[in-house]
Order: sequence, then C-alpha cells, then structure tokens
Amino acid sequence: MKLQLRLSLIAVMAMCLVTQVKGQQNAGRKEVGMYIHQHWSYNYPYAARTWSLDDWRGYLDGIHKLGFNSILIWPMLEIMPNPLTPSDEANLQKIAKVIDMAHADYDMRVTIVFCPNVSPKSEEGRKYTFEKRPFFHTDERVDPGDPVAFGKLMAWREELFRPLAKADGMSIIDSDPGGYPNSTNMEFVYLLQAHRKMLDRLRKGIQVDYWANFGWQSYGHFYATGELKRGEPSEIMDAINLLSRQRMEPWGVGSGYGPGIADSLGMGNRVITYNYGAIEGEPSFPFTLYGGDRAYNGGKNGGQRGTMGNAQTHCIQLPNTFAFARGAQGKPVTTADYITFANDLIPGQGKLIVESWEALQGEDVAKMNSCIKRLGALKPGSLKSGPLEGLLFRNPARFVNDLVLQLRVVSTMHELKTALNGTPQQAAVKKKLSAFINATETWQGAHGYSNHWYWPAMQETLAKLKSKQLDATLATLTWVSDEGETAFDKVKNGMARLEDYTPRLIKSMKVALQEMENQQP
Repeated sequence: MKLQLRLSLIAVMAMCLVTQVKGQQNAGRKEVGMYIHQHWSYNYPYAARTWSLDDWRGYLDGIHKLGFNSILIWPMLEIMPNPLTPSDEANLQKIAKVIDMAHADYDMRVTIVFCPNVSPKSEEGRKYTFEKRPFFHTDERVDPGDPVAFGKLMAWREELFRPLAKADGMSIIDSDPGGYPNSTNMEFVYLLQAHRKMLDRLRKGIQVDYWANFGWQSYGHFYATGELKRGEPSEIMDAINLLSRQRMEPWGVGSGYGPGIADSLGMGNRVITYNYGAIEGEPSFPFTLYGGDRAYNGGKNGGQRGTMGNAQTHCIQLPNTFAFARGAQGKPVTTADYITFANDLIPGQGKLIVESWEALQGEDVAKMNSCIKRLGALKPGSLKSGPLEGLLFRNPARFVNDLVLQLRVVSTMHELKTALNGTPQQAAVKKKLSAFINATETWQGAHGYSNHWYWPAMQETLAKLKSKQLDATLATLTWVSDEGETAFDKVKNGMARLEDYTPRLIKSMKVALQEMENQQP
C-alpha cells in the first residue's frame, strides 16, 4: 500500500513537472493568434455565438494545423443578465470546456476579452437567448469614477468569470464598445487594477492585457462630443507608463498601434500586436476576402510576444486566415500555396475554389458567372472534406453554395452599375436592380447578418437611383445618430440603429424598385 502511494505521488510530481516545463516553453514562444469574436447575432455557422462544442473542436483543429497557437475569445459576458438565463449558463459552460480543449488537445493559449465598463440591462437582456441577444439594446456604460456603480459591475463580473478562470489571460479594450465621456487614463488604470484584483481572487497568474485600440481618453472624447479621432501614440504610452507603476503582474499590451509602441519605454517584450482588420474588418457584411498583402503582413508584423488576427465570419474568411498564418510563420503565400490549401479543404477542387476567390474580388462578370456555373455543377453528395474539414464545419456543400451566393451578389451589383452608367434605360435598370435585390436577399437570408454594410461601389451605385427612401437609409450608415439629448446618447443610439442597417437597406431597395415599376414607361 505504501509503495502504491509512493508511486502515485511520484507520478503526480512528474505530471506537475511536465506541466511546469510545458508552461515555461509556451511562455517563451511567439503567439500566432485568432480572435474569435461573438458580438454580432446571426445564423449558424457564420456567427461564432452559434457554434457547438464540436464546431469549436473542428475550428481549433483547423487553425492549429495552419500554425495558430493562441485564441482570443469574446464570450459577451458584458450583456449577460443578472440572474443568468439558461442559455447564458449553457454558453459559460461551453466556453469553459473550450478553454480546457484548447489547452489539452491543441496546446493553445486562451485569453478572454472584456469591455472595460459595459454592464447589462438585465431586464431587457432576459428577453433574449444568448444566441439572439442584440448588444447595443441590452448594454449600459458604467462611470468608472462612480465607486458604487463600478463596484456592482465588478461583483457581477467576478461571478461571470469564475467558470472561465482556467484562461491564461484577460484582454481589456480601451474603446469600442467601452468608454465614458471625458474619462482619464488614470481612471482606466484604476479599472484595470480592479480586474487584476478580481483575477487574483479567482486564480493567481492570469495575465491582464491592456488592449490599446483607440485610446481610452480619445474614445471618452468621442462619447463627450460625437467627434471620432484616434488617440496619438503618446496617449497609449502614457497609459502604459501608468500601468508600469502599479503592482499588476502579470500584465502586457495588446497593441493596435504596431509592434513598437512600448519599445522606447523598454517594455517591448510585453507587446503582442492586434492587427485588427488584417483578415476581416468588423462589423462587416460577410464576403470572402482574398489576395493582396494585408492579411499576410498582418501575420508578419508582430510584436515580441507575437501577433493576433481577427475574423467576424470565420467559416468564409479562409484564404485570409491562411495568409495570416503564413505571414506569421515567415512562409510564402503564392497562388500554388492557396491551391494546396484549398485542396486540403475539398480535395480536387482547389483550383476552382481559388479561381472563385479571385473572381469575387474583381469586376469581371463573365468570370464570376463561369465560376458560378462550374461550382453549381458540383454534386453536393459527391463533395468530400479534406484534412482541414473543421474549417468547413464539416459541410463542404455549404461552403461551395456560399461561394455561389456571394458571386451572384457581386456579379449582379456590377451589372446594375453598368446599367446605370451613361444613358441608363429604365427597363434594363429595373431588371438589374431586381436581380441584385434577389441575390442580396438570398445571401443575407443564409447568413442572417443585419448590421453595418460598407461597400463603396454599392453605395455609389444605389445613390444613382435617386430614391428618397433609399437615400435616407444610405445616410444612416453612421456611428452617430441625431437622436439624444447628449453626444453620449447620440453615439449609443447611432450604434444601436446600425444593428438592423442591412435589412433596412434591402427593404429600401425594394421600395426603389417599386417606385420604378409605378412610373409611366
């Protein structure tokens, strides 16, 4: 019995030693990270909110094979009501399992995002499940200078984060959607310190990262005036300096200001670059992006700790995800590399997939229609997934159909644009507008995303229709509304108004078409 106990103790000590050594190795490696963003509520599998645990496993397996070793998750704790709904409890349990899975199965570092001072409107939030809850209708901003209100916020946050306390870090952003009118860097550092104390109570060693995105004080100026201007690097360095004087270890910087933001302060080793938008902008209408060097350079230009990319609609942003990983690892990314990657998605279809990605970025309608025809000829039942099937959410037919739907939107928009150029013929314009509306409505109906949609070529084309309602809808593509007594209210109302911009735009296009139908020939 004593021998068995002694052997058990030795085994436990050995496991602890292996874990310690592994942790030390991971602490020294450069991160290649993916931000898995859950802000926007839309359909499965496009929005990360909708993923099952098996979907998470497939996606992590796919990006791990590409070379990613770190994930950043925003689990939307800020708008979870008190008390929690069953769907919120289920999501917390799921994210806790994702953390365990990422650690045990893929040796990945996991960081959780928190917006600095966002609190739930609990009564409003309980009207929705976690998967369907709109952010900007169920949130409030807490004044970090109000000790009572901020104390209540932190108490609720501690309860929410408790199931996620195995995470390696917490990243706290200095701006959208956090912030408060005219708040100072000193208040922001106080806010970070409050989170440091909270984490120490839950588990020692969780790192706090200051996510330098826009500048806390500059975003506070936006809330106070409605004038949006990004903070100068000096503002960020002031905040880093203030942080360095606190007892905050372990802490770091997630820099949106490039890898060198802390070099002159002697703190460059604390920096991981958050090259936001390198893979996909956010919020953005779902379209696959391909080509150019933005994603590749986003991966390549990392801080001393590494680099973090982001996507909003992960299941369609595969070429840029691949390019980002290649850049981070110093590997080339040629057309041949993309074809090899696409063949690992759907064997035998790599060349057609890459040609479709290329066509989607251009204005060659004939090329788009050729790709649509060839993709449409593929029989869904015959499509087999390759070793990267997790990136397809194990549904190659859905992936191919998504490409077809996107190509139809882009091709019909350019046909409408051509019809409106020169001396437009009303019959031709009506036909092309109807086709564009149908293609857009079909693709939007598939993914369900409803927010901000910025596509200059489309907006310029639609403006030529001279429809009063359509023009009014196009004018609402702004972060600041006219409604509200203060600039703070106008900013909040503007963000809330954008949450249904895309359906309103489609509805207004239909009105414009009906107006044309009603006109005398």
